[in-house]
Amino acid sequence: MAHRRTLLTGALALPLAACGFKLRAPPDFAFTSIYIAMPEASPLGNELRRNLNGTGRVEVITDPARALQAQVRLEPTLDQRERVVAGLNSSGQVRELQLRLRFRFRLRTPQGTEPIPEVEILQQRDMSFNESVVLSKDAEEALLYRNMQSDIVQQIMRRLAAVKTL
Repeated sequence: MAHRRTLLTGALALPLAACGFKLRAPPDFAFTSIYIAMPEASPLGNELRRNLNGTGRVEVITDPARALQAQVRLEPTLDQRERVVAGLNSSGQVRELQLRLRFRFRLRTPQGTEPIPEVEILQQRDMSFNESVVLSKDAEEALLYRNMQSDIVQQIMRRLAAVKTL
């Protein structure tokens, strides 16, 4: 019976091996140190630093005095949150909002070359609105902004990993 169970387990694992399945590994970067020119109070900057440190392959330099020691420098040019009215009811009250998070950045080397020229990442979410539940809608808005921020950080990580040469 034990032999049959082992054989069945091996037979079930075979299709996974044949399809090319493997666990996701930390990305490989073309650089070993990076300076992120964002304030310490920036939630997006903090999450990006945390993700880069979590790979264990990149030294994130936070001290501006050591910025020139980094192989690359991530320079944000825009970090903007927008809240736009997307729908009104017949009496002119807001019924739907569109939340947007824009982040524009570039990646530079100390020599001045730009492996990633200035690029903008935009995330947007639609949200219904009701004046009678303002507190819960504020909490929902904060949650949506955090989710958009995490998506942007993951996109930045993929773009940084796509750089092959400096």
